[in-house]
Amino acid sequence: MRPENQSSVSEFLLLGLPIRPGQQDVFFSLFLGMYLTTVLGNLLIILLIRLDSRLHTPMYFFLSHLAFSDISLSSVTVPKMLMNIQTRRQSISYMGCISQLYFFIFFAGLDNFLLAVMAYDRYVAICHPLHYTTIMREGLCSLLVAGSWILSCVHDLLHTLLLVRLSFCTDITITHFFCELTVLLKLSCSDISLNELVVFTAGGVIFLLPFGTVFGSYIRIGTIILRVPSTKRLLRAFSTCGSHLFVVSLYYGTTAAVYFFSSSWDSKHIIASVLYAIVTPMLNPFIYSLRNRDIKQALAMCANRINFIRRQTQNPPDTVRSAVRNVS
Repeated sequence: MRPENQSSVSEFLLLGLPIRPGQQDVFFSLFLGMYLTTVLGNLLIILLIRLDSRLHTPMYFFLSHLAFSDISLSSVTVPKMLMNIQTRRQSISYMGCISQLYFFIFFAGLDNFLLAVMAYDRYVAICHPLHYTTIMREGLCSLLVAGSWILSCVHDLLHTLLLVRLSFCTDITITHFFCELTVLLKLSCSDISLNELVVFTAGGVIFLLPFGTVFGSYIRIGTIILRVPSTKRLLRAFSTCGSHLFVVSLYYGTTAAVYFFSSSWDSKHIIASVLYAIVTPMLNPFIYSLRNRDIKQALAMCANRINFIRRQTQNPPDTVRSAVRNVS
């Protein structure tokens, strides 16, 4: 039997992560450090791509959007989680909860689409290198990114509009560290059959379509390479696809591992969400900087520029010095 219905809910209670009272300060420092690393690392990627003209290519254009999406995905959940840990308060307003859900679904879906777009870009670069600039022209790149944003917006808007029509029971405790869709549906006293149908159909399409694109692209890349195997071609393919393939493996592989090997439903959701919202966005800048020669060269050039400006500031040219003496 369902709990008693409550016509209007003003707030929910987030139980958060299963942290013991004595360990809260440790976990607060840990997640704060991870969040700052995510934000600063991805901002650095965006800045390097913006400043270095050699990185004005389709792959890095897509990467800059992925970096922005990773910052946003972490910012949707982590600051609220940190505030709850620090203040020992677990409440979140109804509008705050719905907003958090909306943006989490949006940026998680955007990540999914952008990884598929980047996989297609790598497929064209390796399988059709002579026609790469013709196929991956600026108009197509902008269209692919715009399509990813629009499809993600439509997808999460559909879930959000179906959720706000529901009424919730007196039990308003969310067994999670953020407002997650399936947990909120469990708290509803209304008929959620339509919501569940949309979760399985639309959610399945949104997940399987990008995953199929990624899988098909790399199957095709592997087939092309193995037709005439050579060390040079393997090294070229690895340098071209290594970073993206690592991120894709981290994104899809960890989720699959969590769902297959975790013992309880709640722990599956919490661990998977930590991987999605905190761990993966934090690791992406390291993967693309440590395994990418272009990013490392752009980072070195940026550091040299900063050092040059610092030296110029500390040691002004002789003409400037003489001008200062004449004025004085």
